[in-house]
Amino acid sequence: MNNPLTNRVAWLVAGSQPLYGPGPLRQVQTHVETMAAEWNNTRALPVRLVPQPVATTSDQITAVCRSANAEAECVGLIFWMHTFSPARMWIRGLQELAKPFLHLHTQFHRDLPWEAIDMDFMNLNQSAHGDREFGYVCTRLRKNRKVVVGHWREPAVVAAVGDWLRVAAAGDDQRTLRVARLGDTMRDVAVTEGDKVEAQIVFGYTVNGYGMGDLADRVRAVSEAEAQRQCAAYDEEYRLAPELRPGGCRRDALLEAARTELGLRALLNEIGARAFTDTFENLHGLRQLPGLAAQRLMADGYGFGAEGDWKTAALVRALKVMGAGRGGGTSFMEDYTYHLHPQRPLVLGAHMLEVCPSIAQGPLSCEIHPLAIGGKEDPVRLVFNARAGQALNATVVDLGDRFRLVVNPVEAVPPPAELPRLPVARAIWAPAPDLARAAEGWIQAGGAHHTAFSYDVSVEQLRDFAAMTGIEFVLVA
Repeated sequence: MNNPLTNRVAWLVAGSQPLYGPGPLRQVQTHVETMAAEWNNTRALPVRLVPQPVATTSDQITAVCRSANAEAECVGLIFWMHTFSPARMWIRGLQELAKPFLHLHTQFHRDLPWEAIDMDFMNLNQSAHGDREFGYVCTRLRKNRKVVVGHWREPAVVAAVGDWLRVAAAGDDQRTLRVARLGDTMRDVAVTEGDKVEAQIVFGYTVNGYGMGDLADRVRAVSEAEAQRQCAAYDEEYRLAPELRPGGCRRDALLEAARTELGLRALLNEIGARAFTDTFENLHGLRQLPGLAAQRLMADGYGFGAEGDWKTAALVRALKVMGAGRGGGTSFMEDYTYHLHPQRPLVLGAHMLEVCPSIAQGPLSCEIHPLAIGGKEDPVRLVFNARAGQALNATVVDLGDRFRLVVNPVEAVPPPAELPRLPVARAIWAPAPDLARAAEGWIQAGGAHHTAFSYDVSVEQLRDFAAMTGIEFVLVA
């Protein structure tokens, strides 16, 4: 899958008014183009910034907002009131604007020219009160937006703008995302259920079901040569268990895992899905639960949710987009079991098979072991430890009349001891502020046992994502 930030853009729009005449307006435009060129040339932002003509009238503002709505590559806009732009001019455009926007409160110069400053300089550089005028109307219109304050060359300002643009790109991706449900949700489980119609209204993504026969047909259509080539790729990439190597007694199971991956990729490509779910209770026509296939697809940027958990599949995809290119990794995860030692209690997170190798530390071991549930053949999977570092867990839950995003920062740690008999990928973490308070807060908030686990995304980005989609945000920390 291609980098989801490639070919995405954001528009930089400065506000002014005709009062100042053509000379100052040309200077404003020069400043806008200089800022965009510098950010683009240094690749300071995750998407390309496209400068727009200075907006000086209500008709111009409305036109740029309508154009942004229609531009598929535009993930959001950055507004900056370089001079004083009377905000009533912005009402119609903001009412029609469907794309998210960031309000950048900055000025082109960093330092005042104390000896040379005059009224011409003052009239040209009025963002100190021009942005307050704009901010009032945004608040009056109840427009969700991000406000970033500081000089546009400051690293902290650039980082904040870049982080928001990643969230905007994820929001844009969600509005066109297709989540494929292969089978239904796990029977009798509550939190994986939800209102798919309301989710489409709120987030934009669509969730549709596909029969396991559709997948089984694609798996059976994979040729022997294709499966052998895929196994050769596994031989190169992973440390294979002896029985899975060429000539090993379980090589046929690796061939079946290869057929499953290729068949699943073919189905998702045909229907245009960038996220998917499956469940061990519905594997009709398959010989194995798709463990290795799900892991490898996540590593390529797909969202995944086990047991039919389509909300988590969509969230994993969103975090994959937000963190694209950062290299820390994002995975589907489940709080599995606790280490309740009083000195440092820990959580062991894992799943039956499906943890993304993007979060791995050290070599990836490709193994085959029995799976006590599902009633199918022993599945192939990647086994590894997650890397140490700062991370977070996030989940979206449907509370019946609203969606809620629950987030908990964690510190991932190395395993306190070897885990020679645990045949799954796993992450171990200490939640903030500690396990007791984190677990209590998570449970009180209705947080799910399935999460998106990420080293690449910040709490602030997820707060922005909640604001952008209009859902509740709960931080457990």
